[in-house]
Amino acid sequence: MPFDLGAVVPLGTTVRDAAGDLANAGLMSLTVTLPDATATTVTPVAPTSTGVYAYDYATTQAGRHTVRWVATGVNAGAYTDSFDVRESTPPGILSLADAKKHLNKTTTTDDDEIRSWVESITAGIEGLCGPVVVRTVSERHDGRRVPLICLRQTPILSVTSVVAILTGGTTYTVADLDVDTVTGVVQRLDGGTLTGPLRVTYTAGRRIVPAAMTSAARIILQHLWRTQQGPGRPQLGTGDFDVTEPIQGFGYAIPNRALQLLEPYRLPPGVG
Repeated sequence: MPFDLGAVVPLGTTVRDAAGDLANAGLMSLTVTLPDATATTVTPVAPTSTGVYAYDYATTQAGRHTVRWVATGVNAGAYTDSFDVRESTPPGILSLADAKKHLNKTTTTDDDEIRSWVESITAGIEGLCGPVVVRTVSERHDGRRVPLICLRQTPILSVTSVVAILTGGTTYTVADLDVDTVTGVVQRLDGGTLTGPLRVTYTAGRRIVPAAMTSAARIILQHLWRTQQGPGRPQLGTGDFDVTEPIQGFGYAIPNRALQLLEPYRLPPGVG
């Protein structure tokens, strides 16, 4: 499961001798490669007990990290692993408390897994309906002397800037533009053309999330959680509560009841 930005990640590895017994290495080094390709190396890493090595790494960047343990000298060897770090404000259409309440979870045992599902569900709903969680978007738009440009992520809350990318290009004042927050169409109020390439920065999402969207998110969460029960565990029902399609071997992520709730907010065909 991903770690939160700023959290401490417990890293570890073991070393064994030719007989398969735990044994210390001559020298153990640890290298953590960050998402920006910079690396942090710790050497030597002392064993916490015979053949067992551990290091607590404090995260500073969001994204995929690669971990490389290298033992040299006696009992030489290597081990590579990875871990992910969430962005500082990961998108979530449901709070953890709301998700746990819907799943009737009262302990913290499944918190990390539930949070991961909520992030996945949010991405699924936003793929159908556009941004739900408010975020800043920066986009490049090419084209010379076009009557309008269409921002790619709707609904739009506000446009921050429309800046020329090339030296000597035209930068436009936001007050001189009309922005259709539903369709994402941006055009000049005076009817003139826009000359690119342009870098458009804007805020997209919904400050008030419709109840139908959060209800759909709960339905999807409950459905995906059921898929973990497996055939050997008791199901909550059959037919309407099934987690598999009638076609053997196929499943689905978003039940029809959730899609029906999302229908009023679905993006038009070809958008998104």
